[in-house]
Amino acid sequence: MSFHRHGTLLLAAFLLWAPASHAETAEEDPSKIDLAKLIECTTYDVPSYNNFALWLTGPESAKAMKLFGISELPSANPFLREFQLSKPVTVFGRQTSQIAFASTGPLAVLDEVDPHPLAKQLGVAASVDQPNKFLAEKVILSRKDQQENSDTVLETRISLSVSTADTHPGKTLAGCSYSIEIE
Repeated sequence: MSFHRHGTLLLAAFLLWAPASHAETAEEDPSKIDLAKLIECTTYDVPSYNNFALWLTGPESAKAMKLFGISELPSANPFLREFQLSKPVTVFGRQTSQIAFASTGPLAVLDEVDPHPLAKQLGVAASVDQPNKFLAEKVILSRKDQQENSDTVLETRISLSVSTADTHPGKTLAGCSYSIEIE
């Protein structure tokens, strides 16, 4: 069960104190997150992303958006919250002024009709490659942790994805997914 899909805040709070996922950086202060590195899967762990996402969408969202120079945009996709950046960010060697957040992570919205060159550059293998839909993913980290004195096993997963969506014609979405699921 993914806490993002089921929206369980209690589980989210539990996961925030979970141990760091791997040798990446654990950032407890969401205001210090480097947005480009968060999107590129290069630095942060799952609790750092969860902390950032809760900060960005919680009671302090106005402060967070001001600090990061972002404003929310209307979204035609019910699975994405979209934002306009006041200053472009460079991700994967490309600049964008638009980002989106899916349930498990941030995505750069890139002005690229063809997702194949970026997927090839990032070494991301396609699971769906059709004229109207592209979806590719590369697992950066997958780890299972047995919780002490419990039958609970947490699976931590960080993956890089490149995709297209009908709601974003002429665009390629690329970013990182940070999740912890209970087995």
